[in-house]
Amino acid sequence: MKERDCYIGIDIGSTCAKLAVLDEAHKLVFQSVQPTGWSSVDTAESIRQKLLEEGIAAGQSPCVATGYGRISVPYADKTVTEITCHARGAMWIHGGNELVVVDIGGQDTKVIRIEDGRVKDFVMNDKCSAGTGRFLEVMANTMALRPDEICELARRGSGTAISSMCTVFAESEVISLIGRGEKKENIAFAVVESIVNKVVSQSSRLNICKESVCLTGGLCECTYLRENLSEKLGCEVRAKPEGRFAGAIGAALCAGDLRASR
Repeated sequence: MKERDCYIGIDIGSTCAKLAVLDEAHKLVFQSVQPTGWSSVDTAESIRQKLLEEGIAAGQSPCVATGYGRISVPYADKTVTEITCHARGAMWIHGGNELVVVDIGGQDTKVIRIEDGRVKDFVMNDKCSAGTGRFLEVMANTMALRPDEICELARRGSGTAISSMCTVFAESEVISLIGRGEKKENIAFAVVESIVNKVVSQSSRLNICKESVCLTGGLCECTYLRENLSEKLGCEVRAKPEGRFAGAIGAALCAGDLRASR
């Protein structure tokens, strides 16, 4: 692949950093994901090295950065907000220009309404990490499980709820449930229900009604969570594996705009 033929999108989130490279036809030709770690600057340099291994010089191909650590990418030609990038990435992944995007990230959850190919409205969760990937990660650690194991266990559980929307207090509830011998699948059920209910509450602020909805972010491959969310929203929530790269793909599309304007 020639350097002049690609567009680079980098999404440095609070938990993971995603990289997506598109060719001139906007076909995805390379993608990668890695932990963000404590330094976004170090992560950006690691991504630059990864690009070089693929024969791509970041300083010579248009590059756009987004996400929590977007200002830490010195070779990016431009930074663009997560809302814009996730919207564009979701349209690329799922097609169409009328869409509602539910992005469950590491530290925040975004619900974005797209009309006629543009962001019409959006809502984000408050500073609390309830309803996010971090919330699931904390609960998984408490239960000595992986996040994906919680999602699978939840399918077999029922009858238990977590009342607190604060991650710290919710963790205490989980510890109490473990202490009194509650089944793991029932606790897992309560954890997933808590996340889904938080997302549904956010979505209600945009008055979603039988619209085309897609799930992006690190939890887009959690089938049970997606099915649960579909049931509570009253419409099918679509997801594809590329969904976790939506922000990076959207950033790469924005990088393509930069070339067109040169």
